[in-house]
Amino acid sequence: MELTKGNVAVVTGAASGIGLGLADRFAAAGCNVVLADVDAGGLSTAAAQLASGHGIETLEVVCDVSKESSVQALASRARDRFGAVQVVCNNAGVQSSADHWTGPLSAWNWVMGVNFWGVVHGVRAFLPAMIEQGGGYIVNTASIAGLLPGFSASYDASKHAVVAITEDLYRTSQQSGWNVGVSVLCPGWVRTGIMDSGRNWPSELGEQPEGVPGSEVVAKYVRRAVAEGTTPAAVADLVFDALKADRFWVFPHPDFVELAVSRWQDIAEGLNPVLFREVPGLPPLEELVKEMLEGL
Repeated sequence: MELTKGNVAVVTGAASGIGLGLADRFAAAGCNVVLADVDAGGLSTAAAQLASGHGIETLEVVCDVSKESSVQALASRARDRFGAVQVVCNNAGVQSSADHWTGPLSAWNWVMGVNFWGVVHGVRAFLPAMIEQGGGYIVNTASIAGLLPGFSASYDASKHAVVAITEDLYRTSQQSGWNVGVSVLCPGWVRTGIMDSGRNWPSELGEQPEGVPGSEVVAKYVRRAVAEGTTPAAVADLVFDALKADRFWVFPHPDFVELAVSRWQDIAEGLNPVLFREVPGLPPLEELVKEMLEGL
């Protein structure tokens, strides 16, 4: 897909991280940008930054992507302000280190609501108009966890689901002749605030569950891996290139893809899942377990 000055891109989770990187990249290409997030303060800052830095028009919309009505309202406001929308990036995401098996279901509801239902709501809110206008592009943010489980149960489940439905969307668009391009973004470590996503825990779900015993040890190393990870700007460049080339898969971290391939090789051989794979950026299992035990 070729973007021209004045086209419109909608990005959820746009107040920070990958979302802000995507919004900045589209703004740099001359696109007007609709920024959506639950963080009203962050949205205002991001919108002002893009407008002053690139001379484009912005629209900021406080939006809870887990709620269909909120995303439909986002789509209505985008159309009312700009008319046609050419690109939608369903990017908002959260994670939880809660006990997913014996703890409250609220952690599951939150993560699946944002990571999975947020994508479903985003596609359903914008796709019909794209079909009617003769084309567009949808980018759904999954994770390498969508191909390689082992991060946390709800996060892995949500990202696997995003990969699956995005592939289904791609096939349907191709078979139906909608002229709507589709890509799925599967990053590894990126310098974002994902480890602090609990700051946006919705009060309607009650008290936020505590992390499982030892989770703070893992979180320490994950935070360091995230801090040393790829920049959101570099990820956004890859997404932009994929959009221009109509390329479905966007893999910012080839080393993680190699791990996913090794997992599927085990599946093909009927092997039981390994307890731990050596993950780039994290210490060996023995070191993690030792530190976790020392902290109990």
